Amino acid sequence: MDGQLDRRAELSEFLRTRRARLKPEDVGLESYGRQRRVPGLRREELAQLAGVSVAYYTRLEQGNGQNVSAEVLDAIARALRLTDAEQAHLTHLARPKQQRRRAGAARGKQPVRVALLQLLESIDTVPAYVTGRRSEILSWNRMAAALFGDWGKLPAAERNWARLVFLNPDYRELFVDWDQKAYDMVSFLRMDAGRHPDDPRLSALVGELSVKSEEFRRLWATHDVKEKSYGVKRMRHPLVGDLTLSFETFRLVDDDEQAFVTYHAEPGSPSADALRLLASWGTDAAASLPA
Repeated sequence: MDGQLDRRAELSEFLRTRRARLKPEDVGLESYGRQRRVPGLRREELAQLAGVSVAYYTRLEQGNGQNVSAEVLDAIARALRLTDAEQAHLTHLARPKQQRRRAGAARGKQPVRVALLQLLESIDTVPAYVTGRRSEILSWNRMAAALFGDWGKLPAAERNWARLVFLNPDYRELFVDWDQKAYDMVSFLRMDAGRHPDDPRLSALVGELSVKSEEFRRLWATHDVKEKSYGVKRMRHPLVGDLTLSFETFRLVDDDEQAFVTYHAEPGSPSADALRLLASWGTDAAASLPA
C-alpha cells in the first residue's frame, strides 16, 4: 500500500461488515425466506431501521459519504448498534473534512513536551511510556525498558507497537494473551486509519504488516475498531516470571494523538514484588528482553 488508504473503500467495507454481523431477529425484524444470500441484514432492512431510503443507504455503503448529515449517520449507527468507538470511526470515514487536523504530523516524528519527558524520568517504580500516531513509541522510562525491552537499541522506525507485536516473536512470549493484544493493536490502527486515511506512513505500515503477518491480514479484514484506555495485561517476563499488571492510558489534553501509558501492580501482590525486583536490576533487566 502506497500513498494513502482508500477512504471510500474503507467506508464501504466497514458498513458492510457491521451489517453482516446483525441478524433480523437481533433487531426485531422477521427473518422472511429460508435462504438468505447475504450474511446478516439486507440493505433494505438496514435502511428501514435507519429511516432512510434504500437508494440513499446503498450509495453510502458504496463509499459515497459526501454531504451525509450527522443525523443520518446517527440513525445508521443506532440501526447497526455501533459502539461509541465504531460510531466515531464511521464519522471519520464519512465526514473526513471535519476530522482532519495537524496534518503535518503525518510527515515527521511527533515531539514530546519537555515537561512530559521529565515526568517520565521521575517515575522510577512504574513502567510508563508515550505513544503517538500509528502506534509509535515516542518516549519511555527506565522501568518500561526493564519490562518491555530497551527500545533505544532499535532503529526509530521499529519503535512501533504494531511492528513489535506482529513481527517480533519474542513479544508472543512476553504477552500471555497475545491474541487479545494483537486484536487490540489492529483495532487501534483501524481507528487511526479512519482519522487519517491520507497518512502515507500509516499506509506503508499496514502494507508491510499485511505482507509479513497472516494474523494481521486476518484481523485487518474484520474492520473492527475499539478504543481501550485501561485494562489488565498478563505477561511472562524472562527474568521475574508471570506478572499481572493494570494499565491506564491518558490522552493529552493539548494533543489527543499522544497518550501517556502506565502499568502498575496491585499493592502487596507477587507482581508488585516482581516490579520492585525489575527496578533494582534496571538496565540489566532490559538487556535480557526482546528489543
